[in-house]
Amino acid sequence: MSRSRLNQVLNSVADAGRELLRRGPPAGRLRERSPGALCEALLSTRGEASGTALARDVADAYGAMSAAEKHAFFATLAADYGPGPAAIHAASDRYKQAPGCDTLTALTAAVEPPRQELFRRINMAPNGTATIVAMREDLLTLLPDDPSLKAVDVDLVHLLTSWFNRGFLHLEQIDWESPAALLQKIMAYEAVHPMAGWADLQRRLADDRRCFAFFHPALPDEPLIFVEVALVRGMASAVQPLISDPGEMLDPAKADTAIFYAINNCRVGLVGISFGNFLIKQVVVELAQELPGLKTFATLSPVPGFRAWLASLVEESEGALSDQEETAIDRLSESDWHTSADAEADVREPLTRLCARYLLEAKSRGRPRDPVARFHLRNGARLERLNWLGDVSEKGLSDSAGLLVNYVYDPKTIERNHESYVREGKIAASPEIKRLAQ
Repeated sequence: MSRSRLNQVLNSVADAGRELLRRGPPAGRLRERSPGALCEALLSTRGEASGTALARDVADAYGAMSAAEKHAFFATLAADYGPGPAAIHAASDRYKQAPGCDTLTALTAAVEPPRQELFRRINMAPNGTATIVAMREDLLTLLPDDPSLKAVDVDLVHLLTSWFNRGFLHLEQIDWESPAALLQKIMAYEAVHPMAGWADLQRRLADDRRCFAFFHPALPDEPLIFVEVALVRGMASAVQPLISDPGEMLDPAKADTAIFYAINNCRVGLVGISFGNFLIKQVVVELAQELPGLKTFATLSPVPGFRAWLASLVEESEGALSDQEETAIDRLSESDWHTSADAEADVREPLTRLCARYLLEAKSRGRPRDPVARFHLRNGARLERLNWLGDVSEKGLSDSAGLLVNYVYDPKTIERNHESYVREGKIAASPEIKRLAQ
């Protein structure tokens, strides 16, 4: 059943439920209930129709809230819809006295916060899943200033991780014949290498390009994450030639390399719900089947934390930097350093060396400090090559000093690299990268 048809069914059930509630006793009528009262009613109702009606009302009420009201709503969920300590202690004592299925089930029920069940019931509403995702998106903006809401986010991540399990997702290729509304969303969600308009998008969907996205049945018209791929000969070292009009296009059958040059998460509310690793691996399989001539699958990735790390080195150096490295970092403040032959001669070697050190040695909680490196290395990719001035866009220069990285996805070693990384923190890297870091 399509999602639009399912929404029609849910709306008809909700309308029937509203009629039942309207005919009920005064205490059960909807009238002008507050969001809090609606939530209480939703948790206490047992009927399917009335529950769907109340879920729709809660979703509608949330959508009409101001930013301050949403903050108060989440604060109420954090304070009043958590698990009860007394019930947990009692259930824990019973389990200790008589370990078994029944006491474990009771303990599990006591530990689970009531707000999780509330979110499940809101999910019954038409477009309920979209509402839950939007709730988390709003919540993430509040967390930095109000850490007391963290428990609510933990519950949302727990539920969304289950609801957006890879088994529920389906892969679709997006091309120039895809619906215009979907193509507009691809342009809007592209954050790695923004598009100026339809001509840019058309180039990225040409015969020697591919675009794949994951979709969820509850959000059929919303791409969750998408990857853009260039079919080329040899491993690409710069992104601008891939996203501009290069003139004659390459026959895909003559390509020997697939370059993943942009991966975009589309929904902020799903940050931390990992399915990007499955996307790349599945696209590798799809492309290998479509084009047997492809021998190499690699990314052309930014190094978004590199400039910030350089700044921290300058502040904390205490002799950790050589004079040549300090000079190179200083020259980055010049607006035209990347177009000046003299500046490039001063900065290329030391910056490339520092970038290799950053990727291999800079750590956060025992893992690579760079978020893009963490993503690809955890997926089983190999850190293959650094590309000088691979991205000379304003963002590329400000974040990565123009450097781009090739991470290679070798089907023969992906799983071995992944296991070594997650178990031992071992980074798969080419001899060239290791030599630079030393």
